[in-house]
Amino acid sequence: MAITGSERFLLPADCAPKIRALYDYWLSIHPGTGLPGRQHFDPVDIPALLPNIWMIDVAREPWRFRFRLLGTEIVTFTGRDGTGRWLDEIYPRFGDSAAFRFYRGCAESGRPSYRRGSAHAGLEGKPVAAEQLTLPLAADGETVDILLMMTLYAELPPPPERYRESED
Repeated sequence: MAITGSERFLLPADCAPKIRALYDYWLSIHPGTGLPGRQHFDPVDIPALLPNIWMIDVAREPWRFRFRLLGTEIVTFTGRDGTGRWLDEIYPRFGDSAAFRFYRGCAESGRPSYRRGSAHAGLEGKPVAAEQLTLPLAADGETVDILLMMTLYAELPPPPERYRESED
């Protein structure tokens, strides 16, 4: 049976329109069989969604995850741009975390995932309501090598001092 990645997956009817738009785009780039890959994804097709998109490279044997791309709202929310860095280098206990198990599970299953909950802004930030969609990409149509993600936050933290406009 061909992998589609969307079998038995439905977004909630009340998900954010941007989440729905990314999911619809991902469905539209599916090849005839298997999962879409990075070669099918063109950011030019979805410019309004890019600030909330992030991509994670998937490495196996051993399992590791690296930030390939972080949209501007993701960087603002987290307070750092980790593009090109391994998650376990930025977050030393990442390998023992629920996030690690979640990413690995998505990569192994090749199925989309949606969650609504809370996220913490920066390292010491307060919890903020968030929605997240995770979509698998596979260059060969089968082995997930990138997780395409979108996170929408109810609010963004104020920019760090170095980014604030002077009040002069």
